[in-house]
Amino acid sequence: MKTKMKLFAALKIWIVIYPSITAFLYLFGEPLAVLPIYLRTLLLTLTLVPWMVFIGVPFVESLFRRVAPATAKK
Repeated sequence: MKTKMKLFAALKIWIVIYPSITAFLYLFGEPLAVLPIYLRTLLLTLTLVPWMVFIGVPFVESLFRRVAPATAKK
């Protein structure tokens, strides 16, 4: 994979993961604060990894294809 493609992949992942983690912590951070950090991390990753793989990143990729078709194909 070329460096440019890796940078676009990293950007797409960041565009999804940053707001997802922020929203998760905003909604569930206080109730989950009573749990040990390893359980909070487990719940966060159990929730957000499938979200990223099946919904978030594919959605961002479809947006990228609509906005910049030539960039998404390279």
